This record gives sequence, structure tokens and C-alpha cells, in this order.
Amino acid sequence: MNKSKLLASAALLATVATLATINSQENEMSFFITSAGSGDGANLGGLTGADAHCQTLAEAAGSSGKTWHAYLSAHASGNQRAVNARERIGFGPWYNAKGVEVASTLNNLHSPVMQLGKENSLTENGDMVNGRGDSPNQHDILTGSTLDGRTIDDGSSHTCNNWTSNSDGTAQVGHFDRTGGGANPNSWNSAHGSRSCSQEDLIATGGNGYFYCFAID
Repeated sequence: MNKSKLLASAALLATVATLATINSQENEMSFFITSAGSGDGANLGGLTGADAHCQTLAEAAGSSGKTWHAYLSAHASGNQRAVNARERIGFGPWYNAKGVEVASTLNNLHSPVMQLGKENSLTENGDMVNGRGDSPNQHDILTGSTLDGRTIDDGSSHTCNNWTSNSDGTAQVGHFDRTGGGANPNSWNSAHGSRSCSQEDLIATGGNGYFYCFAID
């Protein structure tokens, strides 16, 4: 092989490696279900505490250079305006820990054609979460949100006092496996309300205090 062919081969290999690196970076994890909740029911320390939990879990799993937010809505309170979950997670696309795209845009995420479900809605470590039919069932995911990712404005609280209560109240939850009971059993983000905000009741009705995390950048 002459020198020109060697140089051409080296250039080709370098290009392939560069493209592989770029593709890997583009498909880096930007969505997961928390592998652990707060352990204190729906008391997550508010949105700030929930975001910090997302950040900690993501970095422990090897993610770097990303800002993580919890997919949680919060009601207006005092001087604080209402917060819609869909408005705090960036614009997509989002990939799970295996590099699979679960949604391309906000509208896609909140449509029937997104790719969330038991096989794709993984933890930050790439593990599958127990769903309906598993023991224990842990498919209830805290969101406090409507089907389109906004606060539920019916005069009642659906966010366990904006994610600070571990006793009284209720939280709207979704089914990550998109099956089960409730008003919207196939919804990943708004299936039904929880029995209360305590850890015991979240577990008793098919959850464990888990929530969704999205990279906003």
C-alpha cells in the first residue's frame, strides 16, 4: 500500500471515529426514572430538592455536563406562580440510558406516539423498573400533572403540598409502563391520584416515590 492510500485510510478511520463520537454524544442519556425516591414519601424537598436528586443520581451514573430537572408540576402558592412540568425540562430530544430516543419534542412527549413504556423508561443505570405484574409493583410515578404536563387546576392540591408533604394530601401519578387502573390507566404522566403522600401509602398503591428526570440542555 502506497503512502497516499495509507493517508486516505487514516483519514477515513479518523472521520468514522469522529462521527461515532458525535453520535454517542448526541445519544447520551437525557431521561430516566429515579432508581430511588426520597424515602420520605412525596416530600422531595420541593422542586429544588427533586432537581438536586435528579442531578445527584445522573452524575453518580456517569453523566456530566448536563443540568437535570424533575418532571413535576407545582401549584401557585403565595407569590410563587404555578409551575408546569412540561415547561421545566427543555425541548428534546431525550434518550434513555441505552441511547434509545424516547421523545423528540415536547409535543411528541405528550402524544400517543412517544416511545415511553416499560422497556424504554429506564433508570439512570439502565435498569428496568418493576411494573404491573411484577412484585412489588412500582409503576406509579410522581408528576402532579395533567395529560399535557401542566398543573391540575381544580381548586385542590395534586402535588402533596408542592412536594413537601409526607402525610396528608395526594399526588397525581403516571404509570411508566402505561397500564393499570385509574382515570387514565395508560398514561405515563397522569393516571390517577395517590392515596396519600406517605411512603407507606405510595408503596401500598403501586409506587415507591419515584419520579422522572430530564436533562434540560
